[in-house]
Amino acid sequence: MATATFRIWRGERGEGQFRDYTTETSEGMVVLDVVHQIQAEQANDLAVRWNCKAGKCGSCSAEINGMPKLMCMTRLNTLPLDKPVTVEPMKSFPHMRDLVTDVSWNYEVKKRIPKFQPRRPDAPDGTWRIAQEDVERVQEFRKCIECYLCQDVCHVLRDHHMHDKFIGPRFLVYAAALEMHPLDVADRIPELTKDFGIGLCNITKCCTKVCPENITITDNAIIPLKERVVDRFFDPLSKLFKVFGGSNT
Repeated sequence: MATATFRIWRGERGEGQFRDYTTETSEGMVVLDVVHQIQAEQANDLAVRWNCKAGKCGSCSAEINGMPKLMCMTRLNTLPLDKPVTVEPMKSFPHMRDLVTDVSWNYEVKKRIPKFQPRRPDAPDGTWRIAQEDVERVQEFRKCIECYLCQDVCHVLRDHHMHDKFIGPRFLVYAAALEMHPLDVADRIPELTKDFGIGLCNITKCCTKVCPENITITDNAIIPLKERVVDRFFDPLSKLFKVFGGSNT
């Protein structure tokens, strides 16, 4: 057993302050364990969102010592317990109470992205034939648990608050999963350029760093989408080809 101090944000709707709670810890505990212990023993009214406690629901997202993390997956033995451990709500979304934020904006963004549109079946039995490598390419993106830590760390949303112009890395991953799907025939490139703000991402890879599912967000999703946008709208050779190709028809 050891004693540690946790500095937890308390307040409502953006107003509040840190409060220190000193508590006993034991081997194997994670931050969510400590928060629950403090809630049970010292602060019964502490608001915290959680569900599975297994790193799969994405509910307990917070900022621990300034880094976006899942509380249920952050072990105490990875933190310096000789000084207070800060636990605060995500900063990219409206604060509700204590450690809880309003992430409903993300659900509205998802509705705006054109859904999966499969091509016609290419086999007599009404099914499709797909190369295994094409299937594997999009499987990584399906691991997303929508914890929104990548959204929280993204400077476009976190620091510049451009929620009206940028959908964030989570939904660029979602768009990539659709765009790269071997059966999908929908075209989302115009929306990515004009409405979803893919040009605002400057590929710092901070989103990849905080992903608890280790999805290679920047290299495998965002950069390939950027390449498609450039090929379609900004590549000078493509523009010349369209000009001279159009003049010959």
